[in-house]
Amino acid sequence: MNIGFDAKRAFHNTTGLGYYSRTLIRLLARYYPEHAYYLFNPRPSGRYRFSDPGVQEVLPATRLDRMFSSWWRSHRVKRDLGRLSIGLYHGLSHEVPIGIAATGIRSVVTIHDLIHERFPGQYNPIDVRIYSRKFRYACRTTDHIIATSEQTRQDILAFYRTNPEKITVCYQSCDPAFSQEVPQELRKRVASKYRLPAEYILYVGSVIERKNLLGLCRALQVLGADRVPPLVVVGTGRGAYYRSVRSFIDQQQLGERVWFLSERPEAMKEPDYLGTQDLAAIYQSASALVYPSFFEGFGLPVLEAISAGLPVITSRSSCLPEVGGTAAVYVDPAQPESIADALERVLSQESLRRDMIARGREHARLFAPDRYARSVMQVYQSIW
Repeated sequence: MNIGFDAKRAFHNTTGLGYYSRTLIRLLARYYPEHAYYLFNPRPSGRYRFSDPGVQEVLPATRLDRMFSSWWRSHRVKRDLGRLSIGLYHGLSHEVPIGIAATGIRSVVTIHDLIHERFPGQYNPIDVRIYSRKFRYACRTTDHIIATSEQTRQDILAFYRTNPEKITVCYQSCDPAFSQEVPQELRKRVASKYRLPAEYILYVGSVIERKNLLGLCRALQVLGADRVPPLVVVGTGRGAYYRSVRSFIDQQQLGERVWFLSERPEAMKEPDYLGTQDLAAIYQSASALVYPSFFEGFGLPVLEAISAGLPVITSRSSCLPEVGGTAAVYVDPAQPESIADALERVLSQESLRRDMIARGREHARLFAPDRYARSVMQVYQSIW
């Protein structure tokens, strides 16, 4: 079978959607090499490459399509799908080409979340309308929908009234590097490269309102400097919310207790800045991951942390209990005191930490790479 993918984010996106796309493509090529995988990329990229056997990049062939690459991706790509005898097309991030149902090519779409429907005030109103139109179209016209969590599945049912038999939850995996012990020498090199403190707690995620870094900073202010190590932030932000976080840090004199890796210019010049190996070392050297998000479609940092043997403190909302299972300590993200109490308990009780680590590694097996690839391939096979 020739399987096609909307690979825009696989080649160009550095955050969650890109990670999802690259991971799935590589796992399918590894576990199911009998198929051919075509990656439809609207424009060349020097950031990511795929050397996996059976994986081939497809770029717009004509000058017109290269000039109007977005139009090619959403419309004219159907001609290339037919030319390459694509039997199944997977829209990896909420979208499929307009009119694909009329081509006879079977189609699948992954819906990661419907956060724009739940929290429209956190988006530009025009973007909300565009996202809603694209997502609804994909859910209505594809042969099957993959939801990244049960929470997302329930949101698709609630907001779009989709036939439940058309939706399958396929829990994604994370890179095996997180579960493999990072050698001590590499940890030391990474700590030196990023000038990490000797002991720290970790936050991984964009600095946006929904992910609630400000709530975590308020929890640090509640605890005081002598009761919790510094916070290392892996993630960037801009706009009003980011400014409010920085303003709170300045007002409460937390500058020595909140470290933004994005403000380490000497590290950012490195070609492997925050690559998988570095990030795994950062996780495995931390005391705990704190992820107090108000809402997620999956919550990949939680999976990365439990895979790395790191205690996790996260919210008891949305899909996060699905990912954290019985391993995490859950908090009310709207209450800094709840976050502070959990932090103090996890950092001070060694027996609790050991139990969380053991439970986390056991729970992480539910998201094993082979299990993930198999669940997606079973969706493909169900509609061939």
